[in-house]
Amino acid sequence: MIKSPEFLTETPEMIEGRSFVLSSDLISELLTGMRLRGVQYRRVQTGPSFGFDFDARPGYSYFHYLAVGNAVLRAHDGAVHELTAGSAVFLPQGGGHQLLSDPNASFQPIDTFDVAPLGEAVSGVDTCPSTHSTPSAVLFYGCMEFDLGGMQGLAKLMPDAMLADTDGTRYPGLREILDAMKREICSGRIGFAGILARLAEVAAAMITRGWIECGCESASGLVAALRDPRLARAILALHRSPGKEWTVAELAAESHVSRSVFAQRFQATLGVPPLRYATELKMRLANQWLTQDRLSIDAVAHRLGYTSQAAFSRAFKRISGQSPGATRRTAA
Repeated sequence: MIKSPEFLTETPEMIEGRSFVLSSDLISELLTGMRLRGVQYRRVQTGPSFGFDFDARPGYSYFHYLAVGNAVLRAHDGAVHELTAGSAVFLPQGGGHQLLSDPNASFQPIDTFDVAPLGEAVSGVDTCPSTHSTPSAVLFYGCMEFDLGGMQGLAKLMPDAMLADTDGTRYPGLREILDAMKREICSGRIGFAGILARLAEVAAAMITRGWIECGCESASGLVAALRDPRLARAILALHRSPGKEWTVAELAAESHVSRSVFAQRFQATLGVPPLRYATELKMRLANQWLTQDRLSIDAVAHRLGYTSQAAFSRAFKRISGQSPGATRRTAA
């Protein structure tokens, strides 16, 4: 008689093999829910001395690409990152920072410089002195709405500044995207501003994917759960079917462990019971669908398995502190 999987003895090799498959599925699920939408882009060219200050913008992210020249990025915590031509840096927390020609350079807010419209949400800033025939530095930056959907908790674990090493193995294909950005920045061809904006969003998404694929550089909370093959099965099921009315027993069956073992492991790893996590996941997705995808309240309620708009609204307000309608109006 063949035993059912939940009663088989696991070996390290079995766990390792399953973890790899599940990790790939989960990464795909994470990226499916990711939203990056640019709200402001600037193509900047400047002389040998420059300093730009960027305000903190919680809920947003910054992306910088240096096409020509050298620069220093100073984060809000004082950390300094040296940038050379071809460097890209992603700031997922939207923290305040400066881009400088050198650590001692004076700076002023980026929004105080004169701009020339180049396209939708894209403008140009030129501070290069007229005495210079060519700019000393050329860069492109974007401020974007950044949302990981149901996995938004991961965004809070991301580093303040992520400098992409295009020579390493973490970001395959990123160099080609950045090379394309340089061609668009330097050529100024028709439609280059819109193409640059899309390429910047792709580059930021690739940097995020590389961080996730490498284990998120953290072993706490949700990340630890994603690394646990049994918990990962249940989390993947929840994210694939958020509208299902899950029970603890059904989630335990997905994980191939008993109900009691699953509930204890889930609570110990994530700090919340399984069904509380399921409800909070629904509300995170609801927030994204209401504010970014602009779905109607009734459509969101139906997608998440609620029998009525009123039942969904009560659950949403209990978790988020305000009604779905108020959330939409705030984001408008």
